[in-house]
This record gives sequence, C-alpha cells and structure tokens, in this order.
Amino acid sequence: MILKKRAKEVHPIMYVLMLLFIAYFIFINDLRRFLSAMKKVEKCIENGRVLNVFSRQFENKSLWIDHGMIVASGNADLKAAEYFDAHDAYIVPGMIDAHVHIESSMVAPSELGKVLLKKGVTAIVTDPHEIANVCGVTGIKYMIEDAAQTPLDIFFMLPSSVPCTPFEHNGAILDAEDLYPLYQYKEVNGLAEVMDYPAVAKRDAGIMQKIRDAQNLGYHVDGHGSGLNCSQLDVYRQVGIDTDHECTSFEEAQERLSAGFWVFLREGSVERDLQHTIGIVNEGNAQRFAFCTDDKLIDDIIAEGSIDRCVRLAIKKGIRPETAYTMASYNAACAHKLSTAGALSTGYKADLLILADLKDAKVEKTMKNGQWIMENASEVLAFNQNTVQQHLTLSDLQLQLSAPYCNVIGIKPNHIVTEHLKCKVSCDQGIFVNDDQQDISKMVVVERHHNLGTFGIGLVHGFSLKRGAIATTVAHDSHNIVAVGSDDESIYSAIQEITACGGGIAVASEGQIIACMPLALAGLMSKKPYDQAAKDLQDIMDAYKKISSPQTVSFNPFITLSFLTLPVIPSLKLTDQGLYDFDQGAFIDVEVAGN
Repeated sequence: MILKKRAKEVHPIMYVLMLLFIAYFIFINDLRRFLSAMKKVEKCIENGRVLNVFSRQFENKSLWIDHGMIVASGNADLKAAEYFDAHDAYIVPGMIDAHVHIESSMVAPSELGKVLLKKGVTAIVTDPHEIANVCGVTGIKYMIEDAAQTPLDIFFMLPSSVPCTPFEHNGAILDAEDLYPLYQYKEVNGLAEVMDYPAVAKRDAGIMQKIRDAQNLGYHVDGHGSGLNCSQLDVYRQVGIDTDHECTSFEEAQERLSAGFWVFLREGSVERDLQHTIGIVNEGNAQRFAFCTDDKLIDDIIAEGSIDRCVRLAIKKGIRPETAYTMASYNAACAHKLSTAGALSTGYKADLLILADLKDAKVEKTMKNGQWIMENASEVLAFNQNTVQQHLTLSDLQLQLSAPYCNVIGIKPNHIVTEHLKCKVSCDQGIFVNDDQQDISKMVVVERHHNLGTFGIGLVHGFSLKRGAIATTVAHDSHNIVAVGSDDESIYSAIQEITACGGGIAVASEGQIIACMPLALAGLMSKKPYDQAAKDLQDIMDAYKKISSPQTVSFNPFITLSFLTLPVIPSLKLTDQGLYDFDQGAFIDVEVAGN
C-alpha cells in the first residue's frame, strides 16, 4: 500500500524529463565519439569555383588539404585546423612550364622561383644544357643544389646534347655514362630535348644509349624537331621521343599532333610563337597540348608573366578558360608523367591558385604543397669557376673580302630561325665596313672555354646599329662569346669587358664601355637578386638604344644575338668554326661562291 501511494505521487512529466535526460546523455556521448573519430586536416578551402581538369568544368566544392596533398574534395567527414573562404573565386591548379631553360632567365634557380610562384607557376620542367655545355656535370649539380632552396618544383631533364653538335667547341662532353649516375637525384625526370636528328636517324650508339637509359628507368625523352618534316618527325617517334616544343606555325603544330607528340606551344622572349600556333587547339584535341616558355628573360617574366601569359593569349584567341588552364597544368603534368601534379582532386598535390580575374589569369594567392606562398629570403649559392678564357686580338676582327657579294644572316624578329640572305655589301680596299644603308653589321663568335684561339666572323642583317657594339657570353648552345658591332674597336672592347668580369653582357660605343651586366654564374646567370638582375637588363637595353635606331627594333637584341650561334636551328648561323648552313648541313664561306 505504501509503495503504491508513493508511485502515485510521481508526476508523469518527471518520466518525460528523465527520458530526455537519458537521450541527451546518449546523444552527447555519441557526438563526442563521432567528433573524436573525425580526421583532422590542416586546411579546408570553402566556397570556391574549382576547376575539374578531367571534365574541363568549374565545380562548387571544398578542398581538404593535409601534409601538402588534397585528401578529399566536396563534402567529407573531416574538420580542419584552418578554413579559408574563397568567396566564390575561381580556383585552378598551379601552372606548369613544360619546357624551360632556367639559365635563359639570367638568374639562379632559387631567384627564378621567387618570381614564378608569384605568377602562379608552381612547377617547371627544365633542361640545364646551357650550363652543362659550359661546365658539364658540375653545372648540373649546381643547378639542382641551388634549386633546392625554392618551394617551386623544378624537374630536371638531363641534357642529351652536350655538345650540341660535334663541329663546334663547347666546354664539356657528356656521354651516356656521365649522365646515368645523375638519375639517382629525385629531381631528375628524364632525358632533355634531343637535338641531334642525324644521330638519331643513323641510330648513333651514343644517343641511343642515352635514350634507352631514360626509358629503361621509367622516364621519357623530350624532342627538338625544329625544321623537321613529317618523315623526320616519325624517326623521332620510332625511338620513343614523345614531345616537341619547336612548332612555329599552325601547319607544324598539326604535323606534330598527327605524329603523336605531346605539343608544347611556346611563348618566350624571342620565340613569340603562340599566336601562330594556338589556332590548332580545339575541344577535341586540346588534351595533347601544353604551354612552355623555353627561353625567357627575368625582366620579361616580371613585366608580362610566364605561363600565365600563355593562358591570357590563348583565352584572347578564343580558347575556353577551362581548357586553357587545363593545358597550363594537367596536360603538362601528363606529358611529363608527373602523376600527382596538375589537378585539384583527391591524391594530388595541393598546388593551387586563387584567381582575382579568370580571363586575365591574375593570381591573388598561390598555394604550394598546401602552404600559402610567402617570398623566402634565400641567397644564391656560390659558384667559383672561371669559364671565360680567350686571347683574341683587335687585328683578328678584320674581314677581308675578295668580292663584295656575301652570305648574310637575316634576323627574323621574335623568332630564332633566320633567313639566308645574299647581299652586295660595303667594302673599303677589300675590307668590310659597317653597311648602314642595308643594316648589315659584322658578327663574331670567339671560343671561350679552353682558350683555343678559334673564332668565326660573319655578317648579319637587322640589328639597326648606328655605332658601337654588343657582346655576350650567352650564345646557344655552346655558349662561346658572341658579338655584333659597327666597328672593330667597339667589338673588341665589349669582348674584353665580358672576359674581365668572368662573363656577362656589355655595350660599347666608340671603343668605350657604356654598360655591362656581369653574369658570374658560368657566364650565363647573374648572382644578384632577381630585381637587381632585371634592373641590369634594363640598363643594358637603355644603352643599346643609344647606339641603334630603337624605333626599328621590335625584338630583344641580346637574346636574339644569343640564338644566332645555334646551328641546329634553320637557316644560317655562326659558330667559332665559321658560318654554318643548316639546310646544307655544312660550313660555307662568307663570300658567295662564284662571285
């Protein structure tokens, strides 16, 4: 009776409260267990329009990032230590330069990285054959070691052509057995552009061993098909060469696409090819195309960009932004077998760009390996090797002619190919003098690696020199000294100046130096910070304008001069051995035969 009475005294609402308390207790414990089971990641980027490179569409989704990788995308049972609200901005993968020579920027790898990351380039594939042609394996190791200072991914392709050709003098020789040990470096990603087509065509044992070594180790081989026809391109494909960056026209791009190459459309300081080649790209074939700069000066990169410029030009030419950014990232990664680069998806590197403007490729923020980029304070590694030695005399520069009809190198502005001109030139008692009327000047190449005393003299049209001279130790690909000028005294002074400073670029007028940019790193790169190097480049350009007719020069004269020594590019070039005719595959006299 007593128990029943007490039971009646318990109000029904108490039962409800007790049940709610028990349910709450169970819920809280389950929530705690759930939250503790959730994986914690470093970052989450929310509310962004993310490019899916596989469908070439933008998607609204989150990116979950941990230890430099994208670990999930979209909705995920994760929580992050840091959330970033993209505020509906466009997000694209970090851009990749599919083929570039760092040395052509004229700054060290660590300095180039500082600039490229600001421009949205998070990886480059580079061929260090410029410095390798000067000082061999030592130069390659220097580039790898200095590159380690930058967050920029720098993938090295081992130089296939050191020397570039067997008929000129460079600073080193790299055979297959010299290259093979370098594959132990994690930064090495394959064999760089094969330039020596004749060697491939006849299956030369040396070049074939280099190709097989790369392929047997799981790497691939880049090509260099300048001037090659369809049959010759197929010879490259027969040995497994699978990329090319040398097309300069729609037709050449079509030939390479049809042959099965990955095609890198190029836009550098001189090689302004993109406007002539981008028309080949459509939604059906775009997956076979990527972008590269090949050779671009640091001041041009600062002023106009790198691969971001390629994207802008492509979009202006009618390529969809989604396709242009895919070409600038994922396609380059696929061509080079970079399996975790180029996409914003689970399992890929967290290399991405927040864009301030989609069509203008304006980068607001760059993330590399999951970290927002801030410029680091690294310093260029020391390089103490002297690489400039020569004993040219002033009298060596005289060009004696028995007849005034000469073979002349014709510059094609903003291209590295040249024309083979035949002109009647100015002479005084059988000695060539600068021809202002026809804009024909003297050019000289002087061996600088072994002090051999060899030099070649030729004539060139197109520099618009009124007085003075320029000289540089940047001369592709053997990198001897190259100079052009209106008078021998100025040519000689410029050559002596860059010899004294261990390499560089000099401008002379009336036999006196008016500007000089030292290139202490193998005579190819400045040891200065990138902004100071860019200032030096501007200074020498200003000096050049003082000795020329700048209104008629629509190209960079220094980098243009540096390519007039490259005999694997059509049509007429000058080496330390003399004037070389690419079309004939032979040296020719300055004087036209039969006149």
